[in-house]
Amino acid sequence: MNYIAYMITRDIESELAICRKEYPAITITGPRQSGKTTLARHFFKELPYVNLEDPLQREYFQTDPKGFLTNYENGAIFDEVQHLPELLSFLQVQIDEHPIPGRFVLTGSQHFGLTSKITQSLAGRSALLELLPFSITELKRGNFLNHSLEQVLITGAYPPIFDRQLRPDKWYRDYIATYIQRDVRQISQIQNLENFTRFLRVVAGQIGQLFSSNRLAAEIGVDHKTVIKWLHILQSSYIVRLVEPYYQNFRKRIVKSPKIYFYDTGIVCSLLSITQASHLETHPLRGEIFENWVFAELAKYVFNRRLPFNIYFWRTHGGQEIDFLIESGNKITAIEVKSGKTIHPQIIRKFQNALAPWRESNYEVDSRIIYGGEESFSAFNTTVVPWYELDTLFNLDK
Repeated sequence: MNYIAYMITRDIESELAICRKEYPAITITGPRQSGKTTLARHFFKELPYVNLEDPLQREYFQTDPKGFLTNYENGAIFDEVQHLPELLSFLQVQIDEHPIPGRFVLTGSQHFGLTSKITQSLAGRSALLELLPFSITELKRGNFLNHSLEQVLITGAYPPIFDRQLRPDKWYRDYIATYIQRDVRQISQIQNLENFTRFLRVVAGQIGQLFSSNRLAAEIGVDHKTVIKWLHILQSSYIVRLVEPYYQNFRKRIVKSPKIYFYDTGIVCSLLSITQASHLETHPLRGEIFENWVFAELAKYVFNRRLPFNIYFWRTHGGQEIDFLIESGNKITAIEVKSGKTIHPQIIRKFQNALAPWRESNYEVDSRIIYGGEESFSAFNTTVVPWYELDTLFNLDK
């Protein structure tokens, strides 16, 4: 099946439709294989497509930049633009002379370098959108959502798996190998790829935990600065994200270290050698992997609507904890994640006790529990929903 011909409507398209009327350029970033090129070519059918991974295209531009751009005076999709950053200065001139909305579309996979170049050359001229793999809503839209939670966690959400009906364990293994061999070497000169691979696996085993670069450095056998450098590579490539603690202390001693999550649980499971649903059912990290999946869905919701990334967690040294807090003005949306199929009343009461400081400070509090069960219900001012209905609770910008 050709994915170009079988285009699932992406959640980000509503925001994309607005941006094409407001900005002369639109930049779409995200991890490799998240569907950036497919989205751009589908949504901007009227624009010619230029793949800048093609060395002939780059050579043409570098030899005769004005001649190159003459072919695209009415606009174009420039794919993988990080391979030709010099193009951005020329586009700035073109845009300033004729600031026609929706004229140029740029895509790229290496977020850190690309974004810094965009802000230098096209500040105020380009909208920045971030596209992650399929959301739960998109999986439902394509009739791809498997009603086995374990299988959903292992399969992940990268479009090629569903497009070509690939085996997730094989695809992720190849994806990780390609990422290490190709992208990592492009981003940074890493001498010991074996240590970096081990770093990836160790990080996968610490999802949902407090991140300590010193502890990781000691475990892998490298220095602290190397761990920080490698972390930046994973972040800039949309592999992992740090979630910061919520700092409003309410006179409590608050944990101040961030937590670390991956943007896709399929990568996590592959790194942990979890290849079958039966492996995950009794795996000691099953709860953390489910929590990571909820994080990834929250991140997709935020990115697809270009909302501020106001996702935090809260933990005190006394043991109180809230998995995710989303702040919007005077409203706090609190989310607790439980992988079990049963929610006992004491779990809800403990959750509500942790939220007491916000209510006492006159916040509007919306409390929710996402769990691995089958039924939705409400109890003690808390909405409890099964994992496959997670998207029904997405009104975080209201």
